[in-house]
Amino acid sequence: MHKFIAISILFILLLSCNERTVHSEYQATKGNSWSKNDTIKFSFSELDTVIPYDMFINIRNDNTFPYSNLFLITELTYPNGESVRDTLEYEMAMPDGQWLGKGYGSIKENKLWYRENIVFPDTGVYTLLLSHAMRKNGSVDGVVDLSGIVDVGFEIEKSK
Repeated sequence: MHKFIAISILFILLLSCNERTVHSEYQATKGNSWSKNDTIKFSFSELDTVIPYDMFINIRNDNTFPYSNLFLITELTYPNGESVRDTLEYEMAMPDGQWLGKGYGSIKENKLWYRENIVFPDTGVYTLLLSHAMRKNGSVDGVVDLSGIVDVGFEIEKSK
């Protein structure tokens, strides 16, 4: 039994290694639900200031996620205080209802493009803020608790 566990851990570590990935981080939501008032904050630093990177937003959802798309508000703040704010839409399911993303069982992980070939020109701490901006059709008020979102993360890779 111990050999099986050791081999399984080694296999997982080998599969999870990616030489291009320079930063990856996740935060779990409370009760698999993302509150409208819960802005998720990630901070990172120590990136090469001349090479380009690709940034991704990673979303893990389960079968209770009630929509086929996801609207996000992002804000990337640079060490000098400047920030860039975006509203983004991502497809989470195909028209027939089949979930996009990878994974077996009830949880799917979506690796969503955020920024491509971005250079981080300044040294210091960068901050990425993520919040959802989901609304029901015909409703002005946003969805208060977005069910089915298990984890929210982001990843930085060296560009190809």
